[in-house]
Amino acid sequence: MKRNSLEATERLLGILDTLREQCPWDRKQTFETLRSNTIEETYELADAILNGDLEGIREEAGDLLLHVVFYAKLGAEAGAFDYADVVEALCDKLVYRHPHIYGDVHASTPEEVKANWEALKLRKKNRRSGTLGGVPVSLPALVKAFRISEKAASTGFDWEKKEDVWAKVKEETAEVETEMASGNKEALEEEFGDLLFTLVNACRLYGVDPETALERTNRKFIRRFGCMEREAERQGHTLHELPTAQMEELWQQAKTAREEDL
Repeated sequence: MKRNSLEATERLLGILDTLREQCPWDRKQTFETLRSNTIEETYELADAILNGDLEGIREEAGDLLLHVVFYAKLGAEAGAFDYADVVEALCDKLVYRHPHIYGDVHASTPEEVKANWEALKLRKKNRRSGTLGGVPVSLPALVKAFRISEKAASTGFDWEKKEDVWAKVKEETAEVETEMASGNKEALEEEFGDLLFTLVNACRLYGVDPETALERTNRKFIRRFGCMEREAERQGHTLHELPTAQMEELWQQAKTAREEDL
């Protein structure tokens, strides 16, 4: 039977009530115990999105929704908030942050909408935390760098032209090379960090999500490296037995192989 959204939500809430009462595992859960599972489910959804797996997206979105509902259940048991409070707060936030829809603010491009969104977020939050105070501490470093650069740019702290970022990339690269020569490992780590942060800014300026870009490269490298290993094995070798020149030859073969052959 195909249920509408309200009926399906009511069914989910009822099932979770039953599980919380009768299932030993569900009874044991707290905000803290669910946290790591929530992070894992988020990454599983991200994987499905990257794979273009619509069925996987549906399933993983459901798993993540379960966690949202579970947190609301725990909040209700603590007398702090319930599912309706979570949804109402979200609705209020969406209306507040879309004044170009629900108010008299003009925003005709995605960039203008995003700028308004960030300004409203900052106005609503505790000003003592500043522009960057809302960036979660526990975000992975690459994602955090992107969000920091976005928020800083929203204040106008940015390059005048996106092409100007490449001068900064060259400057940071030169500083890395200088510290490589000095042998100061701590300083070298700092300069590599500066270079990576600048490259993340370059991604932002050119409309590229650095996390997605790097993950695509990770997957591409894994496929090609696996192709190298299989070809070496076919020739009766392991990779570490081959000279560098022969490994490079296998790598070039892997690069030109068809996707389905990798």
